[in-house]
Amino acid sequence: MRIAYSNLACPEWSMEAVMRYGALYGYDGVELRLYDGEVFPCDLDVSDRQKITRLAQDYGLDIVCLGASTRFAMEDTAARQQNVQELIAYVELAAKMGVPMVRTFGGVAGLPNRQAPEYLARCVERVAESLCQVAPRAEELGVEVLLETHDEFSSSALVRDVLQCVESEYVGAIWDIHHPVRMHETVEETYANLADRLRHVHLKDAARNGDDWQLVVFGEGDVPVADIVRKLLQTGYNRYVTVEWEKKWHPEIAAAAIALPQHIEILRGYLRDATL
Repeated sequence: MRIAYSNLACPEWSMEAVMRYGALYGYDGVELRLYDGEVFPCDLDVSDRQKITRLAQDYGLDIVCLGASTRFAMEDTAARQQNVQELIAYVELAAKMGVPMVRTFGGVAGLPNRQAPEYLARCVERVAESLCQVAPRAEELGVEVLLETHDEFSSSALVRDVLQCVESEYVGAIWDIHHPVRMHETVEETYANLADRLRHVHLKDAARNGDDWQLVVFGEGDVPVADIVRKLLQTGYNRYVTVEWEKKWHPEIAAAAIALPQHIEILRGYLRDATL
């Protein structure tokens, strides 16, 4: 199992700093969500993408995933098609940069009646239909498109339901471990739902604060990070995991220079303990 971190942790860092400090702290790779502090664009020009890949090579890091913001649960057909084309553009960019995975979201948080079964069934249908349109280009270019346990799809059962409708093995799941816990799923339930198509894992911890959650360092919250790492090792998972410290969205949390070394040290401890 190899360890990456998301540059959501360091919105103020240049791309050179992202790579330099990633290598310094002992990470194997980086997941790119930001460029110049903003969401990573799908239309990055040739010189910029060449600079990024060269920096990663110079510092010995893999670029493991590009983070798109595409979503497909909305009723508006034109909006879904726009997101399909945007996701295909990310797939094409990833192929040009030698990046093996692109993340996508499924739903749009905050829609009315979002817990109603009939609403969720329609969301599943729309997301599956959209990903089926993206799959041929992903297969052609050898880039995996991964649906994350997030927003309306925080329940791993809904991600499973989508993937059962998408035959392509180039469409899989990212297990963002925080969100299924918010849905009151156990580790065993989430793993069982995702195992057949699990391609990537986002690791974070968070503490309950009433109805809200506060991001915290591994081991200080209510997400069973150590148990999940142990489960992944026991089941033979041998792909990347990404430490996701969302400083971009939560400016009140600790700076990357503090949090990233803490996280990798704790995570290495979990890995050692799980193999004893």
